[in-house]
Amino acid sequence: MDLLKEFRKRASRNRKAIVLPEGTEKRVVKAAASILEEGIADLYLLGREEEIMSVASEEGVSIDGAMLINPGQAELVEEFAEVFYQLRKHKGITPEEARRQVVDPLYFGTMLVHTGRAAGMVAGSINSTGDVLRPAFQIIKTKPGISIVSGAFIMQVPDCIYGEHGSFIFADCAVNPDPDENQLAEIAICSAETARTLLGIEPVVAMLSFSTKGSACHELVDKVVKATQIAKEKAPELKLDGELQLDAALVDSVAKTKAPDSDVAGKANVLIFPDLQSGNIGYKLTQRLAKAEAVGPILQGIAKPVNDLSRGCSVEDIVNIVAITSMQAE
Repeated sequence: MDLLKEFRKRASRNRKAIVLPEGTEKRVVKAAASILEEGIADLYLLGREEEIMSVASEEGVSIDGAMLINPGQAELVEEFAEVFYQLRKHKGITPEEARRQVVDPLYFGTMLVHTGRAAGMVAGSINSTGDVLRPAFQIIKTKPGISIVSGAFIMQVPDCIYGEHGSFIFADCAVNPDPDENQLAEIAICSAETARTLLGIEPVVAMLSFSTKGSACHELVDKVVKATQIAKEKAPELKLDGELQLDAALVDSVAKTKAPDSDVAGKANVLIFPDLQSGNIGYKLTQRLAKAEAVGPILQGIAKPVNDLSRGCSVEDIVNIVAITSMQAE
């Protein structure tokens, strides 16, 4: 896919240090070799050094240039334990508990990001989403003015006249089952930033519903209307509108009939779904029926980039998400 190739090139031009805390997993080691060979990022690989090197040898790959750290024996443990204790002592954690926690590779990797030694972290090949995100919430936290982490997909639809030449951001398709109006507004603002950062486009954000500009009355519509108002107040510079049905958001001829006064209708390239059910169904329908390429989920809203892999991820998936994480760090 050309877009992913471009992501790798962009990442290599502004090379960042990324943490891979699952450093002894075979796919991660093979991905690390490709990342280093292509110059996509500098890498921290976490785990017992002899085990990491053994996996690399078994897989016949070179990870020369990677920084290998065994969290249990690292010189940084005491520093990280003190930082974590200060962050969490209001929750009742003791210094001893903080020390035990930070030797967990996911926590140690998050501390590398928090202290500025690394620009971002990618994990999830052998850990659950909850385990990956928990240290990020506890240590890095969300961006100023944002209270929620969400999951966006880059969708590239072949031979498509809509969006940005067939490119879109879909959100939230991965994290929040039923965001309220404030959370939905934050998801819209973060998704616009994702569109700028990763696609390099000026976002045109549609708040989707089964109603367009009052064509239906329901509490589900009310939520989208309120979210639109909140998002406009928080980010008045954004080109954003709602509530819009999907056809009104994308198709100019429909927009002229259903929402003639909207500067978003018929032009949207960022689609904000009202809940996780519709978002997840929407991206998978587009992926399967329109043969679209779906890249993600890309986590947004965290103060520094942390991305979660599927436990069924491929080596190529890991390489691509590392490139995207590097770009988010820019």
